[in-house]
Amino acid sequence: MKLSLILLALCAILSICPAHATVAGNGPSPEVALENAEPTIEIARLRLQNIKGGTIEGSQDGGQTWETVGHIAVPVIKVNTRGYTASKYGPPGTVVATAVNAIHLKSGQNTAEGRGIIWSLAPTAETEAGKNSLQQEISPQSAAYTDIPGGSGIFGGVYTPFVGNPIFLDNDRNNVLAPLPANYIPKLGDSWVIQIRRPVKYPREIIFENRFGGLITIRYPNEEPKVIGTVLRPVLGIGRFVGSYFSSVGRLRANHNGVIDISTSPRGVVGSFQIVPANHAQSPETHYIRELTQWMVVGPVSALDKSWEGTAPLFSQFLRPRYDVNDINEPFLNSLVARFAFEVQKQGKTNWEPMPTFWVLANKPLPKWADTCLANVERIRIAFPYVVENNPPADIVATTGTQFLRPSGVTAQTMGSILYDDSLRPADEKPGN
Repeated sequence: MKLSLILLALCAILSICPAHATVAGNGPSPEVALENAEPTIEIARLRLQNIKGGTIEGSQDGGQTWETVGHIAVPVIKVNTRGYTASKYGPPGTVVATAVNAIHLKSGQNTAEGRGIIWSLAPTAETEAGKNSLQQEISPQSAAYTDIPGGSGIFGGVYTPFVGNPIFLDNDRNNVLAPLPANYIPKLGDSWVIQIRRPVKYPREIIFENRFGGLITIRYPNEEPKVIGTVLRPVLGIGRFVGSYFSSVGRLRANHNGVIDISTSPRGVVGSFQIVPANHAQSPETHYIRELTQWMVVGPVSALDKSWEGTAPLFSQFLRPRYDVNDINEPFLNSLVARFAFEVQKQGKTNWEPMPTFWVLANKPLPKWADTCLANVERIRIAFPYVVENNPPADIVATTGTQFLRPSGVTAQTMGSILYDDSLRPADEKPGN
């Protein structure tokens, strides 16, 4: 209890006199230059027809064949010119947020107000609590509502995009993809295609030392860990981030250009914490990050480098909320092993354990314990999905591209299908060992 009080007091002091541990602006620091220059590979694509009842389809062979995964219940014909704060960090024509309860797509930049211009894809919800857990930033005028439940399908399944994935128009639905026009506004009948791309070279894990000045390391298969950043402020507690209603314990609830949200709650209740980059934490609109304990703040190794908003590997390209409860019905290689997991190492322990379970009641004051329930967590690990092959043939790798087709005879494994499963992990990496 004394330790919790000391940590809270220290956080309070830092919130009064916050230190900018980065220079102005955002972008890659030298330690993550390779991650931000890494070529990407298409692992799937998503196509949505913006009409009432329009089909939502996915393809895992470059658009040669499609399967229907849902429908548009309410189409969209407007954009939100005042997107959430961090939407300004993503480039137009890309996915700027991917979550179990929303996907945000960027069409332009509102430079006058420092906001992204976005439109959104929203899931359906079976209960009133679920409806309350849809992204609050979504405007009914600027969101296409689907018939896909939160936490499944494009909101957690095989066809869930990554932040930074490119958006195209394919109104003739013939696989000829056109870049999204500048300052695009959705129209009835438009068909959007999102190329779901991941980096060719994919990590095994990213580890955060949950303390002031803690190191952030990334490790790739058959390589030594590499220090890429610093923890500027540890996370101590959990909050009632509403979208966690659609997630489960130890899973990625959301990722955008300024947030990683990790669920600590079972599906159907709320509880999670967030990891945010330094300058986003200093925004006047996010003063609560500096005042409360539910956020870890991270930055580059050097205070002379720029902050990481919109930067890989944490806030672009590498993460997605991939953990659909319906995976059991999908092919093994495409689903059950394609998951991210968040694990912890507690004080005095050497083994990795599953994320502890904590949840709170929505729309109620946080209980006192919620402010310090993670105070005994010494390290936090993102366990990445395994990839069958990190070096696919050159003709199927590109940083961008609109005419990608998987060559005949090339299997999903050769393309680098994402894999993850505890049974595939070395014994010394399994939780509990």
